[in-house]
Amino acid sequence: MSRLTVHTKDSAPEASRPFVEKAIANNGFLPNLIGVLANSPQALQTYMTVSGINAETSLTLAEREVVQITAARQHGCDFCIAGHTAVALKKAQLPVEGVRALQQGKDTGDAKLDAVRAFAEAVIARRGAVDDAAYQAFLAAGYGERQALEVVLGISLATLCNFANTLAGSAINPELQPFASGAI
Repeated sequence: MSRLTVHTKDSAPEASRPFVEKAIANNGFLPNLIGVLANSPQALQTYMTVSGINAETSLTLAEREVVQITAARQHGCDFCIAGHTAVALKKAQLPVEGVRALQQGKDTGDAKLDAVRAFAEAVIARRGAVDDAAYQAFLAAGYGERQALEVVLGISLATLCNFANTLAGSAINPELQPFASGAI
């Protein structure tokens, strides 16, 4: 049982309803994350706005999903692991073995994606105070200052979602259960 209200389209505050409707249109269902964030129209608006900005970065969808799964794993958000696993498999077309490895914090076998995962882990663990070796390894994989900041942007988005879900204790939607950690 969720500690915070998980709103439906009908119960959401009026200011949250356009965002709720957009989420339903995009997903075919209302993710519990959106139902939770609907409690604060500003939190939901922030999530939707930053999600759109994050999608415009120079990182590929696969790289962005690596950041999201990594952050969710490190923050202990099972809901977000499931949700981003679904995106990684269905939309980013990442291989099941690679996504399973991400869920476990292991190498995927793709050097660039592994560099993104390692860098995101370091940023989270060190709260941005990444040591020179971790930063140089990220640069050596072909990334630059722009991508380093875009990883931080992705982590900021993940932090909002991960912490909101953890605070709420919201369940993983049935539509996302097949993508939960350990299910793939």
